[in-house]
Amino acid sequence: MTYSPQFPNPRITVLPVQAGDPPFRIVEIDGEVIGTATEVTDVLLAAAAAGIPVHDLDDPAAVRWVGGGKLSWRPH
Repeated sequence: MTYSPQFPNPRITVLPVQAGDPPFRIVEIDGEVIGTATEVTDVLLAAAAAGIPVHDLDDPAAVRWVGGGKLSWRPH
């Protein structure tokens, strides 16, 4: 039997970088689009506004990064 760790679905999802001036990422909280982010600080501000404490942006139980991690802010 293979062990597969199960992570709970995080409340925050940051989608892939979109081309724009400046490039941006769409941010979802609890499955609902709440806005865009042009840098990691915007993600933290959105979380704070929703009352969600984020202590570790690399914790997959806290934030799901789609199409690149917290340092990806340019389209590929």
